[in-house]
Amino acid sequence: MSVLASGLFQDMFSTREMREIFSDRNMVQKWIDVEVALAEAEAELGVIPKEAAAEIRKKGKVENFSLEEIGKGILATWHPIVPLVRQFESLCEKPWGEYIHWGATTQDIMDTGMMLQVREALQVVERDLKKLHEIAKNLAAKYRSTVMAGRTHGQQGLPLTFGYKAAVWADELYRHLERLQALKAKTNTGNLSGGVGTLASLGSRAAEVRELFFAKLGMDTPEVTWHSARDRIAETVFLLSLIGTTLGKIGNEIVQLQRTEIGELEEPFYHGKVGSSTMPQKRNPMACEIVVTISAFLRQNTALVMQSMMMEHERDMRVWALEWDLVPTCFKLASAALSHMQWVLEKLNVNEKRMAANLGVSNGLIMAEAVFMKLAESIGHQKAHDIVYDLAMKSFEENVPFGDVLKRDEEVKSHLSEQELGRLLDTANYTGLSDYFVEKALNQK
Repeated sequence: MSVLASGLFQDMFSTREMREIFSDRNMVQKWIDVEVALAEAEAELGVIPKEAAAEIRKKGKVENFSLEEIGKGILATWHPIVPLVRQFESLCEKPWGEYIHWGATTQDIMDTGMMLQVREALQVVERDLKKLHEIAKNLAAKYRSTVMAGRTHGQQGLPLTFGYKAAVWADELYRHLERLQALKAKTNTGNLSGGVGTLASLGSRAAEVRELFFAKLGMDTPEVTWHSARDRIAETVFLLSLIGTTLGKIGNEIVQLQRTEIGELEEPFYHGKVGSSTMPQKRNPMACEIVVTISAFLRQNTALVMQSMMMEHERDMRVWALEWDLVPTCFKLASAALSHMQWVLEKLNVNEKRMAANLGVSNGLIMAEAVFMKLAESIGHQKAHDIVYDLAMKSFEENVPFGDVLKRDEEVKSHLSEQELGRLLDTANYTGLSDYFVEKALNQK
């Protein structure tokens, strides 16, 4: 059982809005819209009678169709579009139904219909990504002066501000918005190309029909048929995976900083949110964990979408059919990750007191670089590094405050006064360009 198809789990792994976009009903309506646009373009250019286009337009509403019968027809014929065309024809007054699908091939209808769904879905992704970007910027602004430990290799490294950490998130989200704009321009198109892509079926009017067909759908006419060139689809899935992985990274960061021993961040909690069926005290970061899981699903799908690019000759259902699941699945997963992370970041519990307290757990060693760099001004970089290294190891191994070890060292005392050491050991004085980077992120629109 797929979590996306489960009535119990689907709201964790997708959103109702995205499920509607990729529902059977909306997919079939998009196929119908494509057939209607084709008929109207051909009628305007005299390829088919105008009466046919009018009748096709009149009957081209999904509520007139039986999705159940289309499904049965697909299984009976092993063909995804013929059952739709047959039912559409039966709905139309004779002889006008005979002009449905004139000159087109199945992939024309399905590719173009899918890209209409993608266009809808990208609008939702863009809306949610913009909102999340603003939330991250708000965090950066609010906590621009909140000092916390920066960590490398899982260990405390140097001080920074939580505002800076949020600015890094905002900056990454902003680049996804830029990528999304470029992707929207590439994907606002479809196919009308006939059997092998040449649209020979429409003779001398083929190019004109193509132009008018795409204009009626509000889409761009592709320069060249892309039946067998699936990079647009691959790039779409890649972007969703990139976005999902960024959200997974942020979610994982919150999971790590919510550890009992750290306790600097906590995903939103409300009475009734349960962490464990057996340990009543647990306040688990479940939403963040689901986002991390979703990001893993999305990354795995990038391998499959690369396979879908390996299309043989002018059409190859063996790999094309992968997209029928990949595209809806990835949009549904990404929509859930965006929704969950909006909620998490908007209501994130930031424990500033714990951040301040954790700056002291290393007995002052978090400020070793500050001392070493200042000492280097007098005795040189490598010599200063060696001295501070030895003193830092002594502080760690003997569990003695780093400041006390420094004050007792003759070499250090000869170059740095106690007052200067006190300033160098103050974490608030060593956050570097944290505020500068926050300001840069806040200026991104």
